[in-house]
Amino acid sequence: MSTRRLFLQLLAAAASEGKLRAGGAKPMAGVFPIVQTPFTNDDKLDTKTLAAEIRFLDRAGVQGVVWPQLASEFFDLTMEERFAGMEVVAAAGKPLKPAVVLGVQADDTATALKYVKHAEKLAPDAIIALPPRAWKDRNRILEYYKAISAATSRPLIAQTIGDMSVDFVIRMLGEATNLHFVKDEAGETLPRISEFHKRGDPRMRGVFTGGHGKTMIDEMMRGSAGTMPAVPFADLYVLVWDAWRAGDRHKALDYFSKVSLMVTEATAYGLPGIKYMLRLRGVFENTKCRATSRNASFDEQAKRSIEQAFEYVKPLFRA
Repeated sequence: MSTRRLFLQLLAAAASEGKLRAGGAKPMAGVFPIVQTPFTNDDKLDTKTLAAEIRFLDRAGVQGVVWPQLASEFFDLTMEERFAGMEVVAAAGKPLKPAVVLGVQADDTATALKYVKHAEKLAPDAIIALPPRAWKDRNRILEYYKAISAATSRPLIAQTIGDMSVDFVIRMLGEATNLHFVKDEAGETLPRISEFHKRGDPRMRGVFTGGHGKTMIDEMMRGSAGTMPAVPFADLYVLVWDAWRAGDRHKALDYFSKVSLMVTEATAYGLPGIKYMLRLRGVFENTKCRATSRNASFDEQAKRSIEQAFEYVKPLFRA
């Protein structure tokens, strides 16, 4: 099936089902997994599986979906593939509960604005952008985010990396008018969450985190807006989030112990391991990654280790 045909089918489904989810903007808080990118065995973007992954995440109970970002291998996608994938993610997510966040980052401002323009046509709930990977000059980075902000009507999430200080982010909030959220991965995330809250800037609507949510409990204690982990065991993060929000700290800690087990496997084996987990969940058909070096150390023992951990946490899966 062509990407365009799949896109039109998904839009038709959205039109018929969207009224079931009516009632205003989708909340921008909670578990927002970075969606992994599936490839066919002949190395094409697998749009059918990408759409299935979004539906899987809805069944898992997540509050949002994000694509493409670092864990989506966006560096290895062509512009045409990113456009096609954005269309599929937006259409698949439209009738569902999770907010849809589209990644628009690029290595230069002009290219990023092409992604912003395409995202605007698809009406996501928000957009997210990393800074260009080779840029160090803060004024240049600021102008990049100002340009993206000016080109969108959506809330913008800036992913911080490198030496993007809290002071610099506060400055960006004042000059990039649609910038309201941060995915913070610059420096020591935990004290930075506290520092953002201490500043009390009303333009800041929330601080998300990454790093597989390995400090999720502490992050929630400090007032994070949520976490952006990988997809395969997203339902476990949702259990932690829901228990914490319900005030059941003991249950949240118990669920988090299961998350920590799976994070160990995810960090040990990287994207091939994460995609193998998605095979075990019945979402992916293979573990193909674009960069061959990412497949080199993923052996049979790695699979057995992941399978053993999966059997232990499997009773808690929702999807």
